[in-house]
Amino acid sequence: MRRRLIQSTLAVVLVVIAVFGVSLVIVETRTISSTAQERVDLEAVRLASIVDSRLIGTGSVDARFLREQIRDARYAVIRIPGEPVIEVGSEPSGEVLRGTATGEEGETVLVEEPSSSVTREIGRTLLIIGLVALLAVIAAVLLAIRQANRLASPLTDLAETAERLGSGDPRPRHKRYGVPELDRVADVLDSSAERIARMLTAERRLAADASHQLRTPLTALSMRLEEITLTDEPETVKEEATIALSQVERLTDVVDRLLTNSRDPRSGSAVTFELDDVIQQQIAEWRPAYRSEGRAIVSSGKRHLTAVGTPGAVAQVLAALIENSLMHGGGTVALRTRVTGNQAVVEVTDEGPGVPGDLGARIFERTISGRNSTGIGLAVARDLAEADGGRLELLQGRPPVFGLFLSRTQPPKKGPGDTGETVR
Repeated sequence: MRRRLIQSTLAVVLVVIAVFGVSLVIVETRTISSTAQERVDLEAVRLASIVDSRLIGTGSVDARFLREQIRDARYAVIRIPGEPVIEVGSEPSGEVLRGTATGEEGETVLVEEPSSSVTREIGRTLLIIGLVALLAVIAAVLLAIRQANRLASPLTDLAETAERLGSGDPRPRHKRYGVPELDRVADVLDSSAERIARMLTAERRLAADASHQLRTPLTALSMRLEEITLTDEPETVKEEATIALSQVERLTDVVDRLLTNSRDPRSGSAVTFELDDVIQQQIAEWRPAYRSEGRAIVSSGKRHLTAVGTPGAVAQVLAALIENSLMHGGGTVALRTRVTGNQAVVEVTDEGPGVPGDLGARIFERTISGRNSTGIGLAVARDLAEADGGRLELLQGRPPVFGLFLSRTQPPKKGPGDTGETVR
């Protein structure tokens, strides 16, 4: 592209120089020739006037007097009636410029000048024109190179930006070039880079959430399957298989929930459910893991509470808190339920060292963790709680107390024909 821009600019300049330069040469040549001829004619008229003055004043004209009047290397011939021909200077050879004049006393004056002087003057003029044309070409080439770089460099940058986008580096460059068309392309590429960055962030977040959220139910499922393999009692196998199937259903719900949140985190399918059922289900699933660590998990507080939300999402939030206590806490883990205003609260606490004071509320930020963990679990748990209109908070740091706040509703009285609950 640079070469084409330079070549096109140079071609335009050469055409302009050819058109105007040739015209200027022709005009200047004619002007110099006309000026030289006029100069010789004026010289002849001047000499004729001098001869007239001399004849009127003294009555005679000699060559010595006229020699002093001739300028430059000119040749003059003066013919006076009744007098000898007077020649002044050397007669030039070759082409000459010739001028004649007739005086008032009847004399004629002939002045000749070599045309070589005109040729030299024309040559000097052509040399000046040629130098100016050469300078114009050099300036045009320099300007063309500068303009080509100004246009080609941004295109190279834009090509590199597009290549970076294609290679998975969506960082926008926010670089502009002062050319509206190129700046428009840069704007579009930066906008595309930002969209791709958001998409990649969402995909990575979904992958991280999925790996973290699926780990817990898969671990619980594997434990149930181990129980099945270690027993020969049909009743125990049947009971553990039933629990395993329930866990598979919840695992499917986790996947659906993750996909739904990735499309629209505000979407939800809130229903009225018994909070005790979800709590007891989580205790049953986690009790083997706690038993293997020599710890216990218990529940207490107000019973038979109903709440509005998504049971699967509430179960995932409690599972994240219980797993967090298993990994980072100590002693017995207690799930306490209570009522505050129109909300049902589930508090999860343990006897461990608690949350470091320098973390505080930042414990819910992604990648923030007091121990060497991913820092995703609590962030995902808070997102799930807020998606159903609830909230998850750190009520106390030492010992740790996490509170899950859910909207509470009283079960309506069933009348004739009622078959279910109404969410208020």
